[in-house]
Amino acid sequence: MIIAKTAEEIELMRESALVVSRTLGEVAKHVKPGVTTLELDKIAEDYIRSQDAIPGFLGLYDFPNTLCMSPNSQVVHGIPNNTPLVEGDIISIDCGAIKNGFYGDHAYTFEVGEIDPETKKLLEVTKQSLYKGIKELKVGNRVGDVGYAIQKYCEDHGYGVVRELVGHGLGRVMHEDPEMPNYGKRGRGKKFIEGMVVAIEPMVNLGTKNIKQHNDGWTITTRDNKPSAHFEHDVAIVNGKPELLSTFKYVYEALGITSTEEDEFRQVKN
Repeated sequence: MIIAKTAEEIELMRESALVVSRTLGEVAKHVKPGVTTLELDKIAEDYIRSQDAIPGFLGLYDFPNTLCMSPNSQVVHGIPNNTPLVEGDIISIDCGAIKNGFYGDHAYTFEVGEIDPETKKLLEVTKQSLYKGIKELKVGNRVGDVGYAIQKYCEDHGYGVVRELVGHGLGRVMHEDPEMPNYGKRGRGKKFIEGMVVAIEPMVNLGTKNIKQHNDGWTITTRDNKPSAHFEHDVAIVNGKPELLSTFKYVYEALGITSTEEDEFRQVKN
């Protein structure tokens, strides 16, 4: 069952989402060759707690850390460790936080130093597919409309769209209805309603769409060991249209990037 949020609850969820957005911005300042993912995890945990919030992933389903850190061929759910990042890596950093009783859940795939052009294009296409999907999140549309938009855009570029892992509704628990696959058919699936909040998160591979899970019970990699990209936003339906609750603004400030990609999803308040 989809749980619609009131206007007041959506504003509380915006606060939760922005804690995560600012956390990713703090982490972005330190993503460079030589840093370990455990060091980045500590930065994130300390920052979240400084915001009167709680790390949302730590202990969730027994996950051992604050961040899911997934470099290169890892798709999602990588566990932070003491291995330093190296020039040319990419790394998906997925972060959750609980504030005001609501979850925020938000991810960005970072470049570590200079990366090869083929991988850079994968990251750009995956991020743009996220916005293609968000555009379809409006009253009257269905889950399949979002999935179709993401799938078509990515497959038109020759990439593999992961099937087994999906986005989800978001609220007082991390995973609510509906599931939000990154593939699908237009007009299929649950219908979107006013006030719903979802996490949309394309997971897209340079090669095959097929994945494998490792013995730690968490780490997911591409079956052909080619790179994978992952971007995620928290989005509400407000006045029938998609409105971003999270933002990449703080990441971009840390990285010196100028972007207007989020502008159309920011509704003007009276």
